[in-house]
Amino acid sequence: MAQIKLHGVMPPMVTPFTADGSVDYAAFTANLKSWNSTGLSGYLVNGSNSETAYLSEEEKLKLVELTAEHAAAGMHIMAGTGLEEPRATIEFTNKCAERGAMSALVLTPSYYDSAMNSAALIDFFTRVAEGSRIPILIYNVPKYTHVNIKADAVAKLAQHENIIGMKDSTGDVPQLANFLRVTEGQHYNVLVGTASAWYPAMALGIQAGIHALANCAPRAGVAGQAAFAAGDYAKSCAIYQAALPLNAAVTGTYGIPGLKYACELAGYHGGYVRCPLQPLSEEGKAGVKKIFDTAAEKLSQLGVQI
Repeated sequence: MAQIKLHGVMPPMVTPFTADGSVDYAAFTANLKSWNSTGLSGYLVNGSNSETAYLSEEEKLKLVELTAEHAAAGMHIMAGTGLEEPRATIEFTNKCAERGAMSALVLTPSYYDSAMNSAALIDFFTRVAEGSRIPILIYNVPKYTHVNIKADAVAKLAQHENIIGMKDSTGDVPQLANFLRVTEGQHYNVLVGTASAWYPAMALGIQAGIHALANCAPRAGVAGQAAFAAGDYAKSCAIYQAALPLNAAVTGTYGIPGLKYACELAGYHGGYVRCPLQPLSEEGKAGVKKIFDTAAEKLSQLGVQI
């Protein structure tokens, strides 16, 4: 299996819905075409911020197809494919591969969370890796799964040639450092899964991130990495700090409805959320707009367009 070195910022793309709850494929495609010119290095389709838990298999596969069709040349296309058992995960991963996915982000199984110890996770991911036609990455997001993969499992799985990395969305910088330590010397990509840890992650040597914030402020993460690579650490840190309140708003305080509204403010298509998520209140919109405008102003002072 060919090795892949991941670099840069990728958004876990939002899925716009229409008022009646249908996927708005035209809006999704328009977002892709707009993001293509922002400096992003790739796309994650069917991630947590895509409301993937509420999408049918048919809808997910259509979104993968559209991403492969409309992504700019050189973009890495990653698909979220994790299901609760390996055979179904392998089958879906390979369907995504047929439609253009270059790698698969596989969520830790979590329904029986207390049983998901290192032995169970090693078994699961090994089976998926051996059956998948494209390389896989581990998706560690205890916020949703209540499962936090341990370093011993990561160290073992990093030795598999078809497991090329992981996305860690805990925001736990010491844990990121530990994952880097136990995979040192392996061809293994440790990706930071939240913009809240982007600058510390770069300082540790991490070169790729998948950030919800990249949906509505793609240039901020890209500019922060460019400044860091150029050795302008003060500017990189200033960009990071300017974007932090907006990141907190769209990943914590207001969640996906807030993220979608921030996308609208930035000129992208957020669209409606899908039930059972509820639309953002007018008070919530005012809160997001205030934070968005402040972040945009601070970034502008740093010469960065949101």
